[in-house]
Amino acid sequence: MAEREADRSVSQTVRAQLALRDLVLAGRLRPGERISELQAVEITGVSRTPVRMALVRLEEEGLLEVIPSGGFMVKAFSERDILDSIELRGTLEGLAARFAAERGVSSRDLEPLKQCLNEIDDLVRQDPISMDAFSSFVALNARFHALLTELSRSPPLIRQIDRASALPFASPSSFVMAQSALPEARRILLIGQEHHCVVVDAIENREGARAEAVMREHARLASRNLRLALRNRTHLDLLPALALVTAG
Repeated sequence: MAEREADRSVSQTVRAQLALRDLVLAGRLRPGERISELQAVEITGVSRTPVRMALVRLEEEGLLEVIPSGGFMVKAFSERDILDSIELRGTLEGLAARFAAERGVSSRDLEPLKQCLNEIDDLVRQDPISMDAFSSFVALNARFHALLTELSRSPPLIRQIDRASALPFASPSSFVMAQSALPEARRILLIGQEHHCVVVDAIENREGARAEAVMREHARLASRNLRLALRNRTHLDLLPALALVTAG
C-alpha cells in the first residue's frame, strides 16, 4: 500500500512538473512572474505535496528561482547561460559516443540508430522542408540522441546527460521549430544529419576520439540556432520561450 502511494506521488510530481514547465516554455508564465504553491495547485490540479516537489525540481533545472519571501519566480536566462548549458550537453554526449566506440557496439545494437538515420534522411531530402517534417524531425532527433546515449552502457553518464538536456534550451532540438522559418533551416539540418552519420560510422569503426569530437561539434549547431533565433525574434510564435532570454 505504501509503495503504491509513493508511486502515485512520483507520478503526480512528474505531471505537475511537466505542466508547469510547458507553461513557462510556452511563454504563458513570464520572466519575473511569481508562482505560489497554491497557484500551481490550481493550474495543475495536483495536490500540494507533489506540486512542492515539482517546483523544487524546476528550480533545480533552472527554470525557476526561489523568492526569499516565499514561492518561486520564473527565471530569465542570459545567452551565455544557454551556450554554457549546450556546451555541457555536448561534452557529455561526446563522452557517451567515445564510450560506445571504445567499448564496442554490435551490428544489432546499431541497427535502431541506423534506422533512425534513414528516417531523418527522408525528411531532410525535402526542399523546402515542410512544417510537418520539422515536427517529425524533432521527435526523430530526440530518439537518435537517446539511442546514442544508451550505447555508452554507462548509467551514471546517461543520468548526467538527462540532467544536462533538461537545462533550459539545452536539449538537442530546443531551437529546431524556431529555426524552421529561417532561410538557413535546411542547410543546418543537413549539417546536423551529416554529423549523425559520421558519429555512427566512428562508433562502428571503434574510433573513440573521432566520435567524441563529432558529437561535441554537433552540439554547437544548437548554439548557432540560438543566435539565429535571437536575431530573428519575429518568429517568437514558433518559440515563445525566447522571451525568457536576455542579452549577455
